[in-house]
Amino acid sequence: MGYIPHTEVERQQMLAAIGVTTIEDLFEAVPASHRFPRLKLPKPMSEMEVAAEMLALSESNEHGQDFAIFRGAGAYHHFIPSAVNHLLLRGEFYTAYTPYQPEISQGTLQAVFEYQSMMCALTGMDAANASHYDGATSLAEAVTVALQVTRKRSKIILSPTVHPQYREVVRTYHQGRNIEIVGDEKPQELAALLNLIDDKTAMIAVQYPNFFGQIEDLRTIAEKAHAAGALLVVVANPLALGMLKSPGELGADIVVGDGQPLGVPMGFGGPYVGFFATKQEFVRRIAGRIVGETVDKDGRRAYVMTLRPREQDIKREKASSNICTNQGLMALAVCIYLSLMGKNGLRKVAELNYHKAHYAANSIDKISGYQVNRDKPFFNEFVVKCPRPIAEINEALIEDGIVGGYDLGKDYPHLANHMLLCVTEMNGKDEIDALVKMLEGLK
Repeated sequence: MGYIPHTEVERQQMLAAIGVTTIEDLFEAVPASHRFPRLKLPKPMSEMEVAAEMLALSESNEHGQDFAIFRGAGAYHHFIPSAVNHLLLRGEFYTAYTPYQPEISQGTLQAVFEYQSMMCALTGMDAANASHYDGATSLAEAVTVALQVTRKRSKIILSPTVHPQYREVVRTYHQGRNIEIVGDEKPQELAALLNLIDDKTAMIAVQYPNFFGQIEDLRTIAEKAHAAGALLVVVANPLALGMLKSPGELGADIVVGDGQPLGVPMGFGGPYVGFFATKQEFVRRIAGRIVGETVDKDGRRAYVMTLRPREQDIKREKASSNICTNQGLMALAVCIYLSLMGKNGLRKVAELNYHKAHYAANSIDKISGYQVNRDKPFFNEFVVKCPRPIAEINEALIEDGIVGGYDLGKDYPHLANHMLLCVTEMNGKDEIDALVKMLEGLK
């Protein structure tokens, strides 16, 4: 007999308690065309047939290394030392599962502890958790922390220069809560954004460097936020912190972001790894888990799962989140990458990004019809006003083996015909010169 968990009467009672009439009503937020899609699957195949099909598909693909990639916008093409994968794919790490009996998993705990320590050093914060799913999740969790810390405040300010998808995740995460999310409804300068801060503001979130690659004045923002009793949350590019002052030095209360630039491949959007670091005073509000260092009964160094502020480990009403895992394997990749690079190596990579991006910007700015935005200092991304639609330019570039920049008009209508270009250590001078030559021919 089939197991039926709920009767129809029970279902109707639950729907009535929620305030809807049908199960379909629960999915109103999802566009109708995507609610219950029918997958057009091919007919069943044998293992041998599947292998032949996959081989044929792989041979028809273009290899990523054949392209010069000049697109960033949240996913970055960086060099990953071969040692990262060689260590990451060892059976002890690759097959490790969430340590529910953590103290017997000393190797996993030590790796997490080292990752946390490195993220604290990068961000200038006192404590970091074992990681989140991605940078967008980390920002959404920062909103939760800010609301708890500032108690009765309910206003969240998001800078319009925070990654558009991160802002959408924040809204999705917190829909249904009685909070006000403002600041990014329209393009506005920093001064106008700061004028929104009042005694109802729980936090203001800015990106560093911002979505356009520009470096914001964090110190001024921190002073204004703290004067009103609000928190400053900074979404940071961790690679840029190899040469920029840390957000902690500049007054940030919480620093979040994605560790993808640090040894994690682009991978069609994931898996990535969100980092979350904060001041010591907020450590018990951090979602996820925190590993600490101690000694055992014989005085030997040991690692323990120090904090797990979730509903399965503490009283439900005190839980700060239902996050009960972390991106352990990707956090380990970040840990290995940073260990290999060291302080000087990371700074060198960051400087390569900075100088190559500025060489490209200077070269493009000389082309008639193109204009580089130089309102603020930038790191390895910059905005270019183009004489033609970005889709047309990118279509022509891809034919020549170049992945062009991100079309900013998709998220910022006032920036139609504006391209966000990214240059990393992977782009040689010959690739940059080829991009400039192609753009010059597309005037």
